[in-house]
Amino acid sequence: MSETLIANAIVERKTDKELYSYQKGAIDQIFDKFETAPDDYHLLYQLPTGGGKTVIFSEIVRQYLKHHNKKVLIMTHRIELCKQTSTMLTSFGVTNKVVDSKANLDDQEQYSCFVAMVETLNNRLQDDKLDISDVGLVIIDEAHYNSFTKLFKFFENSFVLGVTATPLSSNKDLPMKDNYDELIVGETIESLIENEFLARAEFYSYNMGLTSLEVGSNGDYTVKSSEDLYNNSQMLSKLLEAYEKHSKGKKTLIFNNGINTSLHVYETFRAAGYPIAHLDNTATKKQRKTILKWFNMTPNAILTSVSILTTGFDEPTIDTIILNRATKSLTLYYQMIGRGSRILNNKSTFSVIDLGNNFHRFGPWGADLDWQTIFKSPNFYADRLLSDEELESNFKWEMPEELRAEFAKSDEVYFDIKETYVDSIKNGESSKVVLERSIAQHARICVENSEDVYDALALSKMLGPDIDDRIQRYAKCISKSTYNFLKWLTDDYHKKLSTHLRQNFDTIYEDIHGRPPEE
Repeated sequence: MSETLIANAIVERKTDKELYSYQKGAIDQIFDKFETAPDDYHLLYQLPTGGGKTVIFSEIVRQYLKHHNKKVLIMTHRIELCKQTSTMLTSFGVTNKVVDSKANLDDQEQYSCFVAMVETLNNRLQDDKLDISDVGLVIIDEAHYNSFTKLFKFFENSFVLGVTATPLSSNKDLPMKDNYDELIVGETIESLIENEFLARAEFYSYNMGLTSLEVGSNGDYTVKSSEDLYNNSQMLSKLLEAYEKHSKGKKTLIFNNGINTSLHVYETFRAAGYPIAHLDNTATKKQRKTILKWFNMTPNAILTSVSILTTGFDEPTIDTIILNRATKSLTLYYQMIGRGSRILNNKSTFSVIDLGNNFHRFGPWGADLDWQTIFKSPNFYADRLLSDEELESNFKWEMPEELRAEFAKSDEVYFDIKETYVDSIKNGESSKVVLERSIAQHARICVENSEDVYDALALSKMLGPDIDDRIQRYAKCISKSTYNFLKWLTDDYHKKLSTHLRQNFDTIYEDIHGRPPEE
């Protein structure tokens, strides 16, 4: 490749985009590896979503082409990212060619920088249509996706730079440490927030029952089991209630696991009179463009989607992210929340409503994760994540607001089954006393909010969900949870609670009020 061609590829930079100090520091670290590491070194660079990874590697390309007589190839996994990357490179003065399915490669000798989607590039290389013999630097965007690894064989003599917000492979059987020699960790989310590069997330996390979800071959929850759970009216009502409580009138992006769920969400919000649109990967380019323009221009817009907007989508006007799904992928968790982290004017915070126990599973977005340890020992990290059963065993049952209002005279309505069980074992008592004490506590709060036994019995019939939760926790304590046993135990509990109220109402009432009930 001639030096004249290199010079022609780099025009005077025509952009007002200034590099921040942490970005300059990252570039210096990476170029230090260029100079000291072998030509075939594989380097991974981590920086949170919104930190400017594309800006960093665009400047790297500009400097690399200026000082090295080699070509550069940038790989992405989606066509939208190809176009965004090409535009950014152009703003840095780097003339580049997008290698898509329609690209004419007859003029490839005129370019020193190429941007390609992984599948298209694979086809072009298999057909020997693209000359890569002079490529010295390969940059891989969103490097945690495993689709790129099949192309490494074509670049055995090139320096490979992978960039990602989460250096954790999307496939646990293909850890990133097997494909990269070293990880450089960039600025933390907390640091970017403190220095006003990102907005801070305010979490509203709901305790969800997710034990019906099934894990598929990819290690994450299946679409079918997710849709079976999230499509039911109770879950849709909870979603709508959460939106109205925490995000009503604010621009909101909802993530779902499954097109049918997103469509149910669309119909639910539409019926409630809210401005909402649905977007999934079946939409045409024109439809997608129209929807995203509407979302951008409408202050109180709601957009319900299916994963498609997790990468390559920047909309700083978003006020709320709703995770209407569960995931076992740390990467996906960070990607979804990151869509709301862009700062804009006076925006310094955004809301996250979590309806998938994701906060309990992964911790706060922006927690100080040890990425070096995760990179070197990904299985150690994954194995430490709690199962849904373990997560839910730590949840404290909370009455819905409407039901809690029926027990307004009671300061406390919660009863800790697990703690009572542990105490009973320590004291050498039978485990049966746990349910006896639970029934007594339920009876007391019913009497506390009643004038007569009939009121108390009516209240006891409203306690079904609370009783179900206590029975489930008790069954886990005694390690016996067959369907028939749980059904019998629940039915027996209801009968004993009713009997206890009939037989002891007057006594409980007098103990509470210091006088017998009026005749």
